[in-house]
Amino acid sequence: MSRILVLGGSRSGKSVHAESLLAGRTDVTYLATSRSAGEDAEWAARIAAHRARRPSSWTTVETTDPSALLREGAVLVDSVTTWVAALMDDAGSWSDEPGAGDRLTARCDALVEAWATTPAHVVAVSDEVGLGVIPETRSGRQFRDVLGAVNQRLAGSADEVWFVVAGLPQRLR
Repeated sequence: MSRILVLGGSRSGKSVHAESLLAGRTDVTYLATSRSAGEDAEWAARIAAHRARRPSSWTTVETTDPSALLREGAVLVDSVTTWVAALMDDAGSWSDEPGAGDRLTARCDALVEAWATTPAHVVAVSDEVGLGVIPETRSGRQFRDVLGAVNQRLAGSADEVWFVVAGLPQRLR
């Protein structure tokens, strides 16, 4: 069992690096955490590019259920970024529904707990969103803050942490 967190900006090469860390393994479960592309052709093309890179021996599971981390073998999570966005959707965070903060906290805690206790070899990809400008909207700032906090918690119990810039992976731990 080991936990590896791969961070980077958008289009930095972090997913390709994460996939390379599992090269040659046939027991990989790919946790795809993005919601359906719907009518968004550009997003659909991104999803298709990720699918095309995966070895045929890998199993894909589309979910944001933390229990999916609690399995044997190897797991690639791509990505924590879209997972947190889904958790915020499910908690009602974008519209300030009553109790949304507590629901979001519980969901994030469940994700971090599953990461910390998994028997699998897990590689997780996440965006580092704290290096850019301060988002103009309240919801943008909330997303940046929640993802940053989750990234810190995952990194805190990770065996390795990588930061990818312009396709160049740098090991932080």
